[in-house]
Amino acid sequence: MEFDSRREVYFCQGLILCYNKIMKNNKFHNTPPLIEFKNLTVLKGKNKKVLDAVSLKIWEGENIAIIGPNGAGKSSLIKTITRQYYPLAEKSGYLFKIWGQEVWNIFDLRSLLGIVSNDLQYTCNREITGMEIILSGFFGGIGLYRERISARMKKKAREITDFLEICHLRDRRMDEMSSGEARRFLIGRALVHDPKALILDEPTNSLDLHALYKFTGIMRKIARAGTSVVLVTQSISDIIPEIKRVILMKEGRIYRDGPKETILTKKNISGLFARAVEIQKKGGYYYPLRGR
Repeated sequence: MEFDSRREVYFCQGLILCYNKIMKNNKFHNTPPLIEFKNLTVLKGKNKKVLDAVSLKIWEGENIAIIGPNGAGKSSLIKTITRQYYPLAEKSGYLFKIWGQEVWNIFDLRSLLGIVSNDLQYTCNREITGMEIILSGFFGGIGLYRERISARMKKKAREITDFLEICHLRDRRMDEMSSGEARRFLIGRALVHDPKALILDEPTNSLDLHALYKFTGIMRKIARAGTSVVLVTQSISDIIPEIKRVILMKEGRIYRDGPKETILTKKNISGLFARAVEIQKKGGYYYPLRGR
């Protein structure tokens, strides 16, 4: 069955409406949605749609995974959230809000949304210590120059390194760390403003097995501490047990959206990646297996 068939679209819309109806009674909803998008379309170049009529609500306190193959629109969605991309405004029913506001100073968003990406890690791969990277988060830069570092900032940075279990690496240079070590310092940089949500864009790329286990443990720790985790990944095995909602993206659209147990099924994942798979659940994690 084709993805853009009328039957598929109606099914997806019905699933999203049912899920949103359930979520209206959620305890987090005394405040506006952290992210509220409706009918957003984003173009890259003159006419290439990277997001196509996307509608999405994310509430404070939710832990979410956004899953999709290459080219599904995941990174474009994150860049739209962080105001690197802007949608077309002439669409009917258009809504583009973060924490109930349509207009934001980009620097004010740091107190709401922290982001860690591979692009950021590449940019931070310099002769800068891990502690300097975390402290630079207070100023929105990379590294320290003539900024005045207060005692409060130093105390906060030390607390973060303790929490992320990287205090022994504070004085090591970023270009001398492993990928997993450097990524934890980037998380520390994002946490200095106590954001409402932490967006992790493909965070397990290039991690070996030991680093992967360590990193997923840190993700679980952050989620349990009360910061919303928005995990963007191609791999369903990255989804930690604390994540309860999963969004599937395909061809710039929301393909499925709902509770993890109803979304991570053989039918949905096979349709998403256009390949037959079986899904195994073990210890709160989900694993894809070769289908028959």
